[in-house]
Amino acid sequence: NLVLCSKGVPQTLAALGLEAFLDLAGCKLVFYLHRVARGVSLSTTCLLSGFQAIKLCPSISRWLELQIRSPKCIIFCCFLCWVLHLVLNIHIARYVTGPMNSKNVSMEKVYRYCSLSTLGSLLFSVMAVIYTFTDGMCLALMVWTSGSMVLVLHRHKQRVQHIRSSSLSPRTSHETRATHTILILVGMFVSFHALASILSYWITQIDNPSHWLMSISVLVASGFPT
Repeated sequence: NLVLCSKGVPQTLAALGLEAFLDLAGCKLVFYLHRVARGVSLSTTCLLSGFQAIKLCPSISRWLELQIRSPKCIIFCCFLCWVLHLVLNIHIARYVTGPMNSKNVSMEKVYRYCSLSTLGSLLFSVMAVIYTFTDGMCLALMVWTSGSMVLVLHRHKQRVQHIRSSSLSPRTSHETRATHTILILVGMFVSFHALASILSYWITQIDNPSHWLMSISVLVASGFPT
């Protein structure tokens, strides 16, 4: 919800022709909340997949399973996600300079309702590496844990196949439905986030991207939360 409200609503208002509807504090808050919410959404979805894999996979020790399934552990991990992204994106407040200035056309390539001063090459490179590493790690963990769950479900289905073969019920097995759900979730997760990251990087490298490209980028970025 925070991702959709902090990015979708301002972009929609800008697309409808409203100009300078946010002041300096509003622009800083919207940019900051969006980056934090996007990172937390990515991390917590990855955590959810990890907790499910630990609960489902028998190869993990009983002690680790009991510790991870503890509500205190889950709350602590979510808290760490919030703290990490609150600190990681604090630099955004410095470079958001307020409502878009007609004399500062360079800002229009990023957003249509706020201005953002150009990042230095060193800072841009450092932040690009950090974001690529954190996002890539979350996507890789999501794919790995989802693949582990699909493999466990497939093996379990094979073990009980002879029991179900005598049943006359034509319904799809629970393992098949769970596998389909996992594959749909991880497919949407990876596709939306990977495409959104590519479009965001592309926009930063183009001197004067079209409004259509920026709108498509916002639409793709809002796809998975939706």
